Amino acid sequence: MYKLIARDGKAKRGEFTTPHGVVQTPVFMNVGTVGAIKGAVSTEDLLGIKTQVFLANTYHLHVRTGDELIKSFGGLRRFMAWDGPVLTDSGGFQVFSLAKLRSIKEEGVSFNSHIDGRRIFMGPEESMKIQSNLGSTIAMAFDECPDALSGRKYVEASVDRTYRWLIRSMNAIKELNEMPDTVNKEQMFFGINQGAVFDDIRVRNADMISALDLDGYAIGGLAVGESHEQMYHVLDVTVPHLPVDKPTYLMGVGTPENILEAVDRGVDFFDCVYPGRNGRHGHAYTRYGRLNLHNKCYESDDRPLEDGCDCPACRRYSRAYIRHLLKAGEMLGLRLMAGHNLRFYNRLMEEIRTAIEEKRYKSYKSEALYLLKNGEN
Repeated sequence: MYKLIARDGKAKRGEFTTPHGVVQTPVFMNVGTVGAIKGAVSTEDLLGIKTQVFLANTYHLHVRTGDELIKSFGGLRRFMAWDGPVLTDSGGFQVFSLAKLRSIKEEGVSFNSHIDGRRIFMGPEESMKIQSNLGSTIAMAFDECPDALSGRKYVEASVDRTYRWLIRSMNAIKELNEMPDTVNKEQMFFGINQGAVFDDIRVRNADMISALDLDGYAIGGLAVGESHEQMYHVLDVTVPHLPVDKPTYLMGVGTPENILEAVDRGVDFFDCVYPGRNGRHGHAYTRYGRLNLHNKCYESDDRPLEDGCDCPACRRYSRAYIRHLLKAGEMLGLRLMAGHNLRFYNRLMEEIRTAIEEKRYKSYKSEALYLLKNGEN
């Protein structure tokens, strides 16, 4: 159940009650593809950096380790010792972006695993079965994610098929939730809006999926080739056609700037690999922009990554020491950097929620964007 607490313009401040806890929105979901965040970030670490929702990948957990094994442990949450909410994506994006020699039919997609080359078939029913085995809090509908700049004819056919797959996904999850051996009989379900950068296709699809009264609605197929201006335009056009009293999830986005702009357009769920990935490559997020710890200017810098940050890295260690760890190839450096960046994103969402509650989101966004672009470290 989603409760709208406050609005400031189109920006929403809400609470989303799930079987595994209440999520304060807007929220950034920390991405742990195979049930862990790369960089040796533990579930205890996630609690320390105030993670609300953990996101795991259906495709990757299916092709490596296997959802049946995870089900035997009582689902992914028990398997990874995480008590909070988990969202699993449908695997659709990975099927279309990673798998080679894929074949798309009405029934689903046949493809070769990128792990061992074995032939796999996945359709809506198979994706929902895998997600049910994982026992996630929120399951995503199986969809195709066409390139944002695909031609109109292809996008129209793809979106129509994705809608039919949504209906099949919805029916499958209802049946699975009623089965006696289901891990999570209260598994929630989000649909996905597609349509590339075509306004009318996006709007028509948004209207159609909104009529289904789902637990939440995602906007997919962005940050896959289009410009930021095109992304924001799609949000301007599409979000007003999704229910304001349900979560709106922008999949795979993005930078702090993207999040600030999307919140202003009514989005309140986000995920992205950027904070972890960039941290592992030596880039630390701060309110003044990103630091590249590999730069020699930080070799003897005794300051924390960001003054005022309460993450474990900033409470104890200097930029110089963390740079040393990265240069020496020590895993601790990756862990501290990933943890700091995830805490930065989670803290950003805390500040966003407060600004919306206090009806000052426009000014907060303007100041935050200015500092990200022009700040100094």
